[in-house]
Amino acid sequence: MAQLLCDDLTIGYENGAILEGLSFSVEQGDYLAIVGENGSGKSTLMKTILGLLKPLKGEVAFGEGLRKYEIGYLPQQSAVQKDFPASVWEVVLSGCLAKRKFFPFYTKEDKARAAANIERLGISPLRTRSYRELSGGQQQRVLLARALCATERILLLDEPVSGLDPVVTAEMYEIIAGLHREGVTIIMISHDVQAAVRYANKILHIGKTPFFGKVEEYLTTERGREYVTEYKSAKEGEE
Repeated sequence: MAQLLCDDLTIGYENGAILEGLSFSVEQGDYLAIVGENGSGKSTLMKTILGLLKPLKGEVAFGEGLRKYEIGYLPQQSAVQKDFPASVWEVVLSGCLAKRKFFPFYTKEDKARAAANIERLGISPLRTRSYRELSGGQQQRVLLARALCATERILLLDEPVSGLDPVVTAEMYEIIAGLHREGVTIIMISHDVQAAVRYANKILHIGKTPFFGKVEEYLTTERGREYVTEYKSAKEGEE
């Protein structure tokens, strides 16, 4: 069975569906990029996978022994979250909370895991710094280290480079690619379709003309070619 399976999924809210009849699967070691127009339901889909929203129809199932609390999640940050008054160490260590369940204390293993992920993300010099004092790129590294404390198996990333400058964006993409090479399954929402087709091995394009499959197949479809061209033209217009 796949690590994640979404079967005939309809998602949305009480006032109506946003996306209907969606089916796709994610195998261990995949790098799936979720792309699509604004308002197409990308973040709603991710919240449904995480169990924060119930599907209106269909099923989200986990295989390979994966449990819901073993999913690492890097959400889009709000202004309030960016101003969170805690140290880098406290933020990263809190990623172990899901596995603690009703046990309120961190173990030696938890602390070792947090220390290892701080080192892994290259933020050891920031360990005692206040999270709110960090740059956007530094905060994203801290949150990624936090997500890795929850799991070594699968990461869900919602626009992980949003608001970052081009240099820091490139660094973040390379960090994520490195984690993927280490065997972590990546599911990433991205408006950056050029990065999506560069790094991912599979694409899920949701909207009026949905697509799920390999990147190479996506680039042969009319919608895939159009979407990449539209994005490239928009970026050139910004320069």
